[in-house]
Amino acid sequence: MAEQRGGVRGGEDDGGSAWDVLPWTEAEKEWWAMGPFPGGVPGLVRRIRRILDLSQRGLAELLDVSQSAVARWETGRTSPRVSMMQLLLDLAGLEVTVRDGASGEVVEGMRDDGARDRGGRRYPAHTDLRVTGWWLPRAMRTWTSAHALEQEKRSRRAKDPGIGYRTSQRWKDFERTRWGVPDDHPALHQLVAEMEWRDEVREEWRRMRRGAWGEGGPTSLLA
Repeated sequence: MAEQRGGVRGGEDDGGSAWDVLPWTEAEKEWWAMGPFPGGVPGLVRRIRRILDLSQRGLAELLDVSQSAVARWETGRTSPRVSMMQLLLDLAGLEVTVRDGASGEVVEGMRDDGARDRGGRRYPAHTDLRVTGWWLPRAMRTWTSAHALEQEKRSRRAKDPGIGYRTSQRWKDFERTRWGVPDDHPALHQLVAEMEWRDEVREEWRRMRRGAWGEGGPTSLLA
């Protein structure tokens, strides 16, 4: 039977189609003609091992794992961690590109230099960050005292903006409908630049207002 199947792969002979000598149904013939089938993660591990020309034992030594771990990856009983898969790809000189299934556009991971909170933690990935002013301690955010103004000046000099985001899905949807969906979290220097631009616009508006009313403000018109 193995020789007969080899003849099928070879095509037709002088006596007609090689399929004629096989007692197969049409479904069996169709299945035999199909392939190659996608190998998934196990197939990718085997492909990398083939590129590197290594045995399971050799790849295991290179990765500092057991041979049984490589065997389990190749049989699909377990899968390598993402970090381990990245190492495998790097060793084989391969790169993985992620594309949007509908548009075909390349999708990249979120930036590593995105703004973080004051504890050094990343903000939730599903949120849209926005500046709320120069940073103030929570207890001072409703103050209008000299202490709050001085703290705001210190934050401005230190280029330390306040960063916030919506937790309400309703408000987030509203803002996205109005201003669009940001592609990523901005970096800290981008948020600082936005706050400095806001300060410049605010100062320009104040100059225009003083020019309209005179140096003494509205009361100067009563003199």
